[in-house]
Amino acid sequence: MGSFNIQLDQANKVFKAQVEGTFSTEDGMKSIEAYQKSIASISVPDYDIEIDCTQLNVSSPDTLPILEGCFQLYKRDGFKKIVLRIAKNPILKMQLSRVGRAVQLNNLEIVEV
Repeated sequence: MGSFNIQLDQANKVFKAQVEGTFSTEDGMKSIEAYQKSIASISVPDYDIEIDCTQLNVSSPDTLPILEGCFQLYKRDGFKKIVLRIAKNPILKMQLSRVGRAVQLNNLEIVEV
């Protein structure tokens, strides 16, 4: 089961999220709903988004469309910069990079910590 936590750092204009575990389709849809509620009160193009993925597991093929949908939301909503922090996990890094390229997310940065 996947979980997420969202915080807005309005002083530094950073949308912060933490995701962990293995997301099901239902988990993904809940996270998208929470995301949309959180951004309703901010001017997204003024913000960076930083997502802590250090406890995230590789997505299964059936949930990849939801991950792609999240990346498309970040692109559509216009964040200045998108930073994903991951633990040293070559498969997860490859998966996130591939999905980012697929949606042409040119301001995506994946940082291994």
